[in-house]
Amino acid sequence: MGLLDDKVVLVNGGSQGVGAAIARAAVREGAVVAVTGRRPEPGEALVAELAADGGKAMFVQADLSDAERAKASVAEVVDAYGRINCLVNSAGLTSRGTLLDTTPELFDQHIAINLKAPFFAMQAAVSDMVARKAPGTIVNIITSSAHGGQPFLAPYVSAKAGLIGLTRNAAHAHRFDRVRINGLNIGWTATEGEDATQKAFHGAGDDWLQEAAAKLPMGKLGQPDEIADFVVFLLSDRSGVVTGSVIDWDQNVLGGLD
Repeated sequence: MGLLDDKVVLVNGGSQGVGAAIARAAVREGAVVAVTGRRPEPGEALVAELAADGGKAMFVQADLSDAERAKASVAEVVDAYGRINCLVNSAGLTSRGTLLDTTPELFDQHIAINLKAPFFAMQAAVSDMVARKAPGTIVNIITSSAHGGQPFLAPYVSAKAGLIGLTRNAAHAHRFDRVRINGLNIGWTATEGEDATQKAFHGAGDDWLQEAAAKLPMGKLGQPDEIADFVVFLLSDRSGVVTGSVIDWDQNVLGGLD
């Protein structure tokens, strides 16, 4: 038996990177999976891949910067499958900005994707769970940078730190509904999006990943499939009663100094 047998799982921002890895792991563990993304090509390609492997999946095109679309993504899953059991908020915007050069427009973009979209997706998902008097689980993909982060991540850190507070607040509010809500503060991770970010904002060459990995304690960046396995565990009944936890998933030790 799989950890997520007969569960309906929505992965927001699930068409590539960590989200896609979570979708693959959830299908492997027996779930029916829906993924959202702005661009249909990668989302439909992932769904086709999962179907070819015997999985059941659907793609929902959604620009999650629109709160109504964030809510509608949940509604479409409920319409298709009759319920939602698990939600993963994996969509993220990592464009750069410091305290001094961030514009109101950039700040609003980060709030829209990194905080507002998870809020309203959670609102819709928990509403379905509560209406059915059914337990459920939610995992928010956050960031270790929410503890402070680099100066060039000011709007990103602001929004993701808010998501930590939201995770704990919602978990407390719905603990007696048996809706468990947890967060994962992931560190530097090897994804397609990170590759694009390094090249666009930091002038990185094609060998940046190897150079970066060589300087890290474990000799590699975080791996999406490893993160995905941990998320599936948190979504599943095997994580027991755990709720309101925001777990640091990184190789750098907070507070450790050389």
